[in-house]
Amino acid sequence: MKRCPQCNRIESDTSLAFCRVDGTALLPRSLEEDSGTIRFNSAPVSEAQTNVLSPATTDPGFGAIQQTTVLPSQNLHENTRPLGQRKLSPPIIVLLAVIAVAAIVVAYFYARPKKATAIESIAVLPFQNKSTNADSEYLSDGLAESLIYRLSQLPNLKVSPTSSVMRYKGRDSDIAQVAKELEVDAVMSGRLAQRGNDLTISVELIDSRTKKLLWAEQYDRKMSDLLATQREIATSITEKLQLKLSGDEKALSKKYTNSNEAYQLYLRGRYHFAKRTKEDVLKSIDYYQQAIKVDPNFALAYARMAEAYAQTPMYPYLSPGEAAPQAKAAAKKALELDPTLSEAYAAYGNTVTSFDWNWTEGERAFKRAIELDPNSATAHYRYASEYLFAVGRYDEAITEVKRALELEPFDINMQANLARAYLYAGQADKALEQAQKAYDLEPNHVIARFTLGMVYNRKGLYDEAIRLSDESLQANPANQQMLSIRGYAYAKTGRRQEAEDSIAKLREIEKTQYVIHSFLAIIYGALDEKDKAFAELERGLKENESWLKWLNPDPMIDPLRDDPRFKEILRRLNLK
Repeated sequence: MKRCPQCNRIESDTSLAFCRVDGTALLPRSLEEDSGTIRFNSAPVSEAQTNVLSPATTDPGFGAIQQTTVLPSQNLHENTRPLGQRKLSPPIIVLLAVIAVAAIVVAYFYARPKKATAIESIAVLPFQNKSTNADSEYLSDGLAESLIYRLSQLPNLKVSPTSSVMRYKGRDSDIAQVAKELEVDAVMSGRLAQRGNDLTISVELIDSRTKKLLWAEQYDRKMSDLLATQREIATSITEKLQLKLSGDEKALSKKYTNSNEAYQLYLRGRYHFAKRTKEDVLKSIDYYQQAIKVDPNFALAYARMAEAYAQTPMYPYLSPGEAAPQAKAAAKKALELDPTLSEAYAAYGNTVTSFDWNWTEGERAFKRAIELDPNSATAHYRYASEYLFAVGRYDEAITEVKRALELEPFDINMQANLARAYLYAGQADKALEQAQKAYDLEPNHVIARFTLGMVYNRKGLYDEAIRLSDESLQANPANQQMLSIRGYAYAKTGRRQEAEDSIAKLREIEKTQYVIHSFLAIIYGALDEKDKAFAELERGLKENESWLKWLNPDPMIDPLRDDPRFKEILRRLNLK
């Protein structure tokens, strides 16, 4: 035992040389020799016992509690107190006790074992294609997308959407950095190699918080086993993470087709549709048709084919007359085969709003799609862009597009159409900010450029609209959207000849492919040639032009808005 002559503290640690409180040299002394010794079973003393951590933090027993006994102060008369001895006041003693307790609490929380927390979010990175055949790319992309879709159906697991993870495709990314950027607890990565009919899939799942490997597996299968292998991987992940599945586990067990060949054709279709070029969109339709030929009951393939057909007149790759019957038939067949398929209702809503202008039926379909799958970004997005935009419910449209972006934050179509929602709602400044954001994410994206051009024209930034159009038309002289942007801007700045030149180019394009009549009407309206403008809108009505559904909210149609013929066109579109 040692005792401090200043504060009377007794230390049981004989290795200590100095007092922990005031640094005074400690004196050897036994408890029995001290008149102020605490005696157990005696009356309580005025000072409390305190516990402090051992100062040797590198000792194996770090964190153990060491007992220190504090003796009551001796009743020495002030005049007889040894020279230099200081008496501690009660406030200082209390302060020291508080500091000691605080040190104990802090040390306890740092030293105690960390409790493992459940994994609540995951990112499935694009699979690396290790095949010598580049044609296998659809397999690596399709497998990742399918796993994302299946896992995202689970109610207690957040899954990074396809649009977020695809930017890591082809990159040697650090898992910790990916997890930080996507804000997920775990990251799954994989490799796929195809050699003839042999398929090797290697998968690993890493806890990004601890950098520990949670699960890894290699699957050596035949191509005919692709569907079963995909389900096996999803189930293994679920079991490893001990997730509670919803309902009767339909999310992972639902089989859209039993045909592996049809499924591979479907994956090829999804791969090409994502590229959005004319060649790729038409290829996607062809692959969906092949999938349906192999499995006539493949409802999801019908729904995706309807989606592709419905979008072709927007670019335009096909005329409404070519696309509408195919889109309607495919959507109805998908619903007939599977009345519980969200994608089928979304596709059906798209067709009846685009070609029939049946707004009541369209809203019913979109709401049903969202009800069946609340986490479908496509359903929320289509509800806004195909219905809410058209009927003028802009605040609701903004909400729905924002919800879609929460699910698919890097989808450029959705980013651009949020700007269009702001534009239609009369929030031009917000529209410009959002349109610039979408354009910066992908400057070559058709809709991102077009939306930015629309906003430039709405804000009177005609020089910027012309510059943007010229840049786009250098790469693609047949870009109808940007010809309309440039023609309108030239007309509004009094450069009639240049505006008429844009009309002439659209007329030339019309000789070989479908031209959107609304675009011609916009330029004629800006030139104050209203008869010609309404003649183009009449042609669009006769051809069931899907672009007409956005006629009313489009600010570039303003020069025609006061004409009685405009109200008549809205009536024929079943719009107010």
